[in-house]
Amino acid sequence: MSFLTKISQMFAKNKSSQRLGIAFQQQGVSLCSVPVQASDVTAGDNISAKVLFQHEKTSSANFSKTIQKLHDDFELSGDANIVLSEAQSQVVQVDKPNLPENEINSALKWKIKDLVTIPPDNMVLDYYDAPVLAGGKKKINVVCAPKDELRILVAATEQGSVKISKITTQEFAFANLLVAKNEANLLVCQQPNEEITLLIVKQKKIYFQRRLRGFAQIGSKTAEELSFSIIDDISLEIQRSTDYFERQLKQAPIKEIKVLLPIKLENVFIEKLAENSAVPVSLLEIPSPYHQHREFGAAIGASLEDIADTKEAEVLAGVPYDS
Repeated sequence: MSFLTKISQMFAKNKSSQRLGIAFQQQGVSLCSVPVQASDVTAGDNISAKVLFQHEKTSSANFSKTIQKLHDDFELSGDANIVLSEAQSQVVQVDKPNLPENEINSALKWKIKDLVTIPPDNMVLDYYDAPVLAGGKKKINVVCAPKDELRILVAATEQGSVKISKITTQEFAFANLLVAKNEANLLVCQQPNEEITLLIVKQKKIYFQRRLRGFAQIGSKTAEELSFSIIDDISLEIQRSTDYFERQLKQAPIKEIKVLLPIKLENVFIEKLAENSAVPVSLLEIPSPYHQHREFGAAIGASLEDIADTKEAEVLAGVPYDS
């Protein structure tokens, strides 16, 4: 039984009318509190439950204090899905151990101990299957985080009627915003002042993910600066990613590129990127009526109902945080 499953079952007694998405970032914490059926809400629906979007500037050293402030200011309630920042989790790809499923997580701690900076005795992890290369071994992507840091975040978050349901990463939160499609889409996503993430997603399963370094301050760039080199650099990374997806993974070409960059010149970025692309480029839409809160994309994605309905979307399982 996974860490996530234990949490879900432990706190499944009372079904809340609210779902919280809490996204940790290197320079802040973003919170959204929406009705449970957020993924089914349309612009014309009457929302009687509370809707809240709040961002607090802070540092990682003060995350627990910031969560306490949010509790004090807004009397939070509901099931919470937490999104770890890129600095709070590490991802590595390894061969899948030839072991029973219930033994894999414990074995992975020692298999990846030299590939990550988290000691095995302080590691919480989970994995999801990576696409198999033609004639290759089965690979898995292992996501791990430090148990001591998670324990602090869990203790700060779980107050009153707030109970943690899932702990995930921004990649899965972004992928959860995309409507399930048989065709592959490439996502270009970012949280405010974070690095850009490239994802290739098909039927909500992540086939490829990569974090691009050096673009955290893209929101401060002018249209001329975007056109001069930034778009070309990102286009090159997109081409490399699609080449790997099509040639190494033997997948059909991507059909669309979807963009979620919470910057003023997002439409300019899309226009310029489309000039370098052979496939359509458009906005990654946020579900109505929350579509204007694009800077909360990861928090909203985490708050939607099927963030971890399948094994491929489960992250950070393994052991109870209180063990």
